[in-house]
Amino acid sequence: MLIALLGLGAATAVRDSAAAVGFVLGLLFVLPILTQLVTDPDWHRHLQQIAPMTAGLAVQATVDLDTLPIGPWAGLGVLAGWAVAALLGGGPALRLWDA
Repeated sequence: MLIALLGLGAATAVRDSAAAVGFVLGLLFVLPILTQLVTDPDWHRHLQQIAPMTAGLAVQATVDLDTLPIGPWAGLGVLAGWAVAALLGGGPALRLWDA
C-alpha cells in the first residue's frame, strides 16, 4: 500500500504516468544497486537504511533481524516517510497546475 501511495504521489507531481512509473521503479530498484558502489561500510549501511526497497523488505523479515541494515518497524517508518514525502510533493503541484 505504501508503494502504491509513493507511486500516486510521484504521478501527481510529474503528471505523467510513464514518468512516474519510471521514477518509482528507478527509486526502488536502481537506488539499492547504486548503494553497492559505496565502499565506506558506514555510508553503505546508511544508504541501505534510507532506501525504500530495503526498508520495505525489512518489514517482512522475521528471523536474523540483527543482520538487516534496518529493523522491521523502522523500515515501515522509512517507507511511510517516502510515501508521505511523495504525497506532500504531489499535492501542491496538483493545486498549482490545476488552479
